[in-house]
Amino acid sequence: MSHHDPTATAAPAPDPTRDPAQDPARDLVARDLVMTYGRSGRSSAAGPPALGGVDVTVRAGESVAVMGPSGSGKTTLLHVLAGILRPTGGQVLWRGRDIARMSDRERTVLRRRDFGFVFQQGMLLPELPAIENVALPLMLDGVSRSEASGRAAALFAPLGLAGLEKRRPGELSGGQAQRVAIARALVARPGVVFADEPTGALDQTTSAEVMQHLTRLAAHTGASLVVVTHDENVARWCHGVLRVRDGRIATGTVAAQASPGSAR
Repeated sequence: MSHHDPTATAAPAPDPTRDPAQDPARDLVARDLVMTYGRSGRSSAAGPPALGGVDVTVRAGESVAVMGPSGSGKTTLLHVLAGILRPTGGQVLWRGRDIARMSDRERTVLRRRDFGFVFQQGMLLPELPAIENVALPLMLDGVSRSEASGRAAALFAPLGLAGLEKRRPGELSGGQAQRVAIARALVARPGVVFADEPTGALDQTTSAEVMQHLTRLAAHTGASLVVVTHDENVARWCHGVLRVRDGRIATGTVAAQASPGSAR
């Protein structure tokens, strides 16, 4: 992998007790993705595509960094892969179904059950204590408050958050808040976690701590991880790097990068 750091800790391998390779339906596969926004000026022609025929496969249990300059299409790619945006053309296949052809309701359920999200600012609800922020996705899906709280509480110690369950987001440091957001993203044991600049508001030391927790917990649960970032140090925590330019994959494929668990 490019930008190898010999002093860095290797990205954690997926949980060996789970063999995602035996279930190819857990691969996230994009084929010929096209995404075009709006119109160009007074012309009836569509503007230049944000995505111009992208093919991506994220293997089950792999972590992938998506990098590129501002406006390259990397965040659009994440949003299309995650079912937040419906592409103009192409397919996104998950568990044998094309996400792009799902109804809005089906995609909402998908994002609640199978996909987890970590955003740059955490997006925690300020009025709720940390444990309720983490339990919220489960409760929205019909899990009882007691069960949801129990499953949420189990994630606090592994993330170095023991004792902070009752604190509200305003009482947490930036790094602690992002680790709460990671717990929320993983509490439903999703198949894929999408992280959009998850360390963009953090210093380098805290950023490394957050990425260590994110990659380790995702690997432990068997979740794939897709991280949009501009930071090479963040990308080194992932097994592979995809570089996007002008709406296309410019360099790098996951298969060509270091295998899971190898040095970055």
